[in-house]
Amino acid sequence: MAERQVTVKAEVGLHARPAATFVQTAAKTPLDVTVAKGNGKPVNAKSILAVLSLDVRQGDIVVIAAEGEGADELVDQLAQIASAP
Repeated sequence: MAERQVTVKAEVGLHARPAATFVQTAAKTPLDVTVAKGNGKPVNAKSILAVLSLDVRQGDIVVIAAEGEGADELVDQLAQIASAP
């Protein structure tokens, strides 16, 4: 299992375009992928509604986790999206 903590830097947080890009990237793989806000309950990173429901704002920390072959690369990609300004 691969897991990363990332500070969200986008002005809009993980909403709108960053959230859509995040979900689309997660959905391209067959891996189980989750994202959680801080120490909160993880949600399915392939669901735009689940990701938006986290209400992640600029400066919040998210935990991205994936399990399976290629999980490290996927988590790295998602971390880049979440931490992009």
